[in-house]
Amino acid sequence: MPKSLRSPRHQRFLAHLVSLRKAKGLTQAQVAEKLVRPQSFVAKYEGGERRLDVIEFLEVTAALDADPCEILSSLRS
Repeated sequence: MPKSLRSPRHQRFLAHLVSLRKAKGLTQAQVAEKLVRPQSFVAKYEGGERRLDVIEFLEVTAALDADPCEILSSLRS
C-alpha cells in the first residue's frame, strides 16, 4: 500500500479542499483566520506537506462551510 500522503486518493482529497476554498472565494489567509491558525498551516496541508487529523479536517470543513461526509464520499474507489 502506498503512503497516503502521496497517494492519488490523497491528491484528490487535497484538490477537493483547494477547489472548495476557491469556490467560496476565500484565500488561504482567510481560511487560516477562521481556523485561528497561521496561513502556513493551510498552505502546508493544501500543498501535501502535512496531513490533517480527523479533528482538523472537521474544523477545515466547518471553515469552508462544507459537508465533511460529502467530501469523504467523493474519495470512494
